[in-house]
Amino acid sequence: MKLAGLRHLLFIAFVPLTALCVSTSAVAQSAPLAPPQLDQMVARIALYPDPLLAQILTASTYWTEIPEAASWADQHSYLKGDALAHAMQADHLQWDPSILALLPFPSVLDMMARDPAWTEQLGNAVLTQDADVMDAVQRMRQRARSYGYLAPNSYINVIATGGYIQILPVNPSVIYVPSYDPLVVFAPPRPGFAIAGAIHFGPGITIGAAFGGWGWWLGSGFLWPSHSILIDRHPWTRVWGNRVGYVHPYAHGWVRPIGPRVEVHRLKR
Repeated sequence: MKLAGLRHLLFIAFVPLTALCVSTSAVAQSAPLAPPQLDQMVARIALYPDPLLAQILTASTYWTEIPEAASWADQHSYLKGDALAHAMQADHLQWDPSILALLPFPSVLDMMARDPAWTEQLGNAVLTQDADVMDAVQRMRQRARSYGYLAPNSYINVIATGGYIQILPVNPSVIYVPSYDPLVVFAPPRPGFAIAGAIHFGPGITIGAAFGGWGWWLGSGFLWPSHSILIDRHPWTRVWGNRVGYVHPYAHGWVRPIGPRVEVHRLKR
């Protein structure tokens, strides 16, 4: 009888240890990606404006939160500007602020949610080799610019200084999401091909003060020479080793009270 009881206790003690081992292996650090792999990975977002790209890179490190956030953004795509910001607050959304920062961009979240393997790969790369990711972005921008595809227009300014290319919104408060085929814009143009029509832009998305709590207050972007991602003008220092406890010092941090969701938000007339 005592032996049976001992076996039972040993079984109980062993189960959590087994589960812990499985959990640990499931989040094992990925092997570093080579430059050609990084180039291919960032190609679809390399020509995004710097402020939006910075938010995408940081949000990708919370890849498990992307699908639900994309669903919420799609369900509330009829809300814009302050109305959307108020709905985000009213629903007591518990995702990381880097995820909340992308809710005004449902097409971006949808792209990330539809390809979870790519999003996780990107997030892992940002956590483990962020400088390499930024170098890959610069290589792809240099390539698109050399072929004539990346150029200033009424939506973006393209600034090449010190060997680095910045892509900035013409109006810092209005961001346009570009659409392009990586197989086209990063390759030599075919004879007679209309280069000017290779990159299209969606409708402008206004990011006002109401979104300040999610990293848009002081602006986001990069210090390219030092390989720094800036969120609220403060370096984002979340890496693989501190990924669990990292808290970014937002200028106006979003306090996330736990509460029920409103679910349906009426537009005020």
